[in-house]
Amino acid sequence: MIHSKNRAVNAIGTGEKAGFCLIFALAMAACSSLPQPPVRAEVYDFGPGQQVAPAAAASAGARAIVLADVVSTGLPDTDSGLNYRLAYANAQQLRPYRDARWSQPPAQLLTQALRERLGRGLAVLTEGGAGLRLADGARPEVLQLQLEEFSQVFDAPQVSHALVRVRASLARSMQGSEQLRAQRLFVVQRPAATPDAAGGARALAEAAGQLADEVAQWLEQP
Repeated sequence: MIHSKNRAVNAIGTGEKAGFCLIFALAMAACSSLPQPPVRAEVYDFGPGQQVAPAAAASAGARAIVLADVVSTGLPDTDSGLNYRLAYANAQQLRPYRDARWSQPPAQLLTQALRERLGRGLAVLTEGGAGLRLADGARPEVLQLQLEEFSQVFDAPQVSHALVRVRASLARSMQGSEQLRAQRLFVVQRPAATPDAAGGARALAEAAGQLADEVAQWLEQP
């Protein structure tokens, strides 16, 4: 009789445990069916920029130049996606990182980087200054840039580099029209330290800085 009671108690205990497990499993299933909060995208820019006043700043009599806003070709001006290409699979397909983006469209970030870099030796004006007259009566030169490529290119799954391609034109307003003075295509590549969005963003920021230096050197040529 005692054994029968023990078996009955054990059966009840086993049933209670099974019931608890079933309730727990149903609760977990209900929780998993609830909508999950969206993943917040990581936001990148080119860094804080110049943190100390440069030793050589543009003087009052420095050469004046109008820097037009950089125009992006092939992508909407409002696109702030951090893009990459798989050169080993399909280099023609531009892909955006799902969980990473730029704080502003790359063309705007590049305009800011150029304005900061060129301002160290030139008097950089906005587009509204194209109609100004300089001390010698001439109008300032206008620098226009088209951003043709700004992406992280994967040569292999674990190997990638930043690629920035910009077409620059230097012109001067002459009697209601623009006279083209010089034109050049700039192509800059920088290796990415890691094969991910963070590595691509850093490499692209470095490439943008190198591009700004090369444009400044080009403008310094007679």
